[in-house]
Amino acid sequence: MQNDLPIRKIIHVDMDAFYASVAQMDNPKLIGKAIAVGGGGTRGVISAASYEARKFGVKSAMSGRLAIKLCPELIFVNTDFERYTKISKKIRAIFYDYTDLVEPLSLDEAYLDVTKNKKGNPSASMLAEEIRARIFNEVGLTASAGISINKFVAKIASDYNKPNGQKTVNPEEVLGFLEILDIRKFYGIGKVTAEKMYQKGIFTGLDLKSRSLEYLTQHFGKSGGFYYYIVRGIHNSEVKPNRTRKSLAAERTFNENLSSEVFMLEKLEHIAEEVARRLKKSNVAGKTITLKIKYSDFTLQTRSKTLPYFIADKAVILETAKDLLYQEKMSNSVRLLGISLSNLNTEKKTKKIKKDKEISVQLRFGF
Repeated sequence: MQNDLPIRKIIHVDMDAFYASVAQMDNPKLIGKAIAVGGGGTRGVISAASYEARKFGVKSAMSGRLAIKLCPELIFVNTDFERYTKISKKIRAIFYDYTDLVEPLSLDEAYLDVTKNKKGNPSASMLAEEIRARIFNEVGLTASAGISINKFVAKIASDYNKPNGQKTVNPEEVLGFLEILDIRKFYGIGKVTAEKMYQKGIFTGLDLKSRSLEYLTQHFGKSGGFYYYIVRGIHNSEVKPNRTRKSLAAERTFNENLSSEVFMLEKLEHIAEEVARRLKKSNVAGKTITLKIKYSDFTLQTRSKTLPYFIADKAVILETAKDLLYQEKMSNSVRLLGISLSNLNTEKKTKKIKKDKEISVQLRFGF
């Protein structure tokens, strides 16, 4: 079947253990040591871990208490988002020397479309090498990169030779590359979904590819269609320089579990105030308010309400969050509360119609 869609040259750049690497760069005494960013105290949660710490099983989103059990010599350092943001801007400035089509995913990773680039270099692989070298020489940090025909494959490839490496998946290699991958490596397939796939005999990309669109939709809902196409190398999402914010949130983890709604109201007021501040700073408003509740046993619950009008006012956000709080009785004491606003007035309402077709990936130009 003929491929009637453009084959792009996409680079996904991912900084290596960014927060931890910044800490080690700023304090050379930490180089080569197991460190965790955040996670200090009895209730702390780790934001990032150095590669030395990861060897012991320490990873982000892990409690500091568990991390220290895994790695008794672990060193905790404080987060410094002002510093991370400043460095991220320097890295992003390098990206813009090559293309204006830069889509940041976070402070430490971004997609670059270099199909047509400012250097006039037809080799995306050579551009990725040059970008990584500049980041190291001008910023002092290492980065990894994935290069391929679309964002999905490029993101998987960037993790292939970490740290401080890169992987190019040429157009004619895409299908074979995806077929031999464990489905846990597929971006968009989480731990729970992977376990469900395992139970159904889907272990590799080839196994996933053998299932029909109807089968995947039946067992995995709307995501089934996504899985059907990505394993065939089809991911038509363009690199979007101005990503539309879909939600805005703030949350707090408490030093001691809260067992009564009364004690939570004061916390909610501070959280609502922070959400309102961020809304004002971003000049956006939203209709859907979601209350996030994490209990002491780490189970997570969300409660949402959509209003008929856009809001950004702290008072309305707080009152709606209170209503959601009292919506039903708490099942346990609470360790975290969060408020998010979505359905923002910045979201595009146009819907893209997906074509139900299988496309063979052809070699269009050298990578």
